[in-house]
Amino acid sequence: MKARVACISSCACPCSGPYYWLAVFQQHPAGSAGPGAWHCPVWSRPTPTHPADSSPRQQSPLGLGRLCFSAEACCESEAMIALLYLVLPALGSYVVLSTIFLRRPHLLHTPRAPAFPIRLAAHRGGSGERLENTMEAVRNSIAQRADLLEFDCQLTRDGVVVVSHDRNLSRQSGLNKDIDTLDFEELPLYKQELEIYFSPGHFAHGSDRHMISLEDVFQKFPRIPVCVEIKEKNEELIHKVSSLAKRYNRTEITIWVSEKSSIMKRCKAANPEMPTSFTIWRSFWILVLYYLGLLPFVSIPEKFFFSPLPTIINRTYFPFSCRCLNKLSAVVLKWIIMRRSLIRYLQARGVQVLFWCLNEESDFEVAFSLGVDGVMTDFPTALRQYLDKQELKVPPSSV
Repeated sequence: MKARVACISSCACPCSGPYYWLAVFQQHPAGSAGPGAWHCPVWSRPTPTHPADSSPRQQSPLGLGRLCFSAEACCESEAMIALLYLVLPALGSYVVLSTIFLRRPHLLHTPRAPAFPIRLAAHRGGSGERLENTMEAVRNSIAQRADLLEFDCQLTRDGVVVVSHDRNLSRQSGLNKDIDTLDFEELPLYKQELEIYFSPGHFAHGSDRHMISLEDVFQKFPRIPVCVEIKEKNEELIHKVSSLAKRYNRTEITIWVSEKSSIMKRCKAANPEMPTSFTIWRSFWILVLYYLGLLPFVSIPEKFFFSPLPTIINRTYFPFSCRCLNKLSAVVLKWIIMRRSLIRYLQARGVQVLFWCLNEESDFEVAFSLGVDGVMTDFPTALRQYLDKQELKVPPSSV
């Protein structure tokens, strides 16, 4: 009796394991299984070799191959079942914990009350009822009990922080020059009328046409919260805004706002005590983490979430030149952002949620029905009338 050893790879014979197996084949004497018959000592199933080739490595026995492939499939199935036993409980625990912490944020995070509640925010100082970013517009908004003034700031050649949305003065005054090429005293007057950006076709008028500095606002209204948007990486501008907030002791009521995370990083470095809002990139990740159920396990240092109301896109707000893109963004953002559960969660984490820039009562109704903290508008009088009317509808609580 002769014995041979054949090592065959990429098979799953139980003689060895799932990837390699070692089988001992024995050649039976004549009369048992016939000359040239081979068998695996485990499967014990004889298979004839090809008469022209007696090498078991070159010619795989058909019967044994089928059994080995069946064993391989069996091992793979067992491995898959074992993996499911590990994955399914972990996935179930993750879903349960995420759901619990999303509904009860206080279990992981200490409730953080807002430093100053906001219901009415005046966009560009109230640019729908007076000329934008003028002292007249600011006084009108304060008269309507505005809780927040929203400004964009630029820097003049002589280092004065100016309240202005545009760097170039063409739209506002007709002078085609950048603000940083002029001294503060050289700044031109505003046009007699300016189109309201979020109410296309409507124009604002006013007797006051003078541009103002941020310091003027801080001096005249020292306790009115202001959010300052920085649009460009201007270190001097950022540090001057920070210095003004410190000088007038209003660090806690002056909000850093920027769309870009790189600029916000510089703002926080200049004055980390000033509250911040979400940048576009941070807003995107916060929404992704929320819908993945991971937001409860992530810190949220921001205190304000400013977002456009999706229903005004392609109606009074056109972020893209392509109409199809505007329609698509309106649908997507409506599905993602306009959710009471998301707004309630952010509020429970100490984040105030405001929608901008709403100029019609129907939009006020949509926003507040979702439970937002406040609304930013160009028409502070219209929003104040709406809020007062809603307060009258609320029945007094019985003692």
